[in-house]
Amino acid sequence: QVQLVESGGGLVQAGGSLRLSCAASGRTFSSYAMGWFRQAPGKEREFVAAISWNGGNRYYADSVKDRFTISRDYAKNTVYLQMNSLKPEDTAVYYCAADDGVSRKRVGVPDEYDYWGQGTQVTVSS
Repeated sequence: QVQLVESGGGLVQAGGSLRLSCAASGRTFSSYAMGWFRQAPGKEREFVAAISWNGGNRYYADSVKDRFTISRDYAKNTVYLQMNSLKPEDTAVYYCAADDGVSRKRVGVPDEYDYWGQGTQVTVSS
């Protein structure tokens, strides 16, 4: 079992930055691929970024590439999402997800992840 707790959301002006954190419980954090997804009101949950279990591969949605960076700290059992140059369309609830069996081709599919956090709200004002 893995428990995930997100933090770091908030209200920011367009062009600003936020860093989301996702703290994972359990001793097997290092064996899990980690992902960030987001869901805006009335929309489906969409992929934002993912990082492989060993940190060697990172994946991004086209909409956030070159603005967001995913990273992980094994000592702290935490994965981060650094978000820069935020836009109003980035407004959503952001969710952290984990799974130990996600294939490279399916890192962007929500159903591939077994564990989810409760989400943290990010609001970007124009």
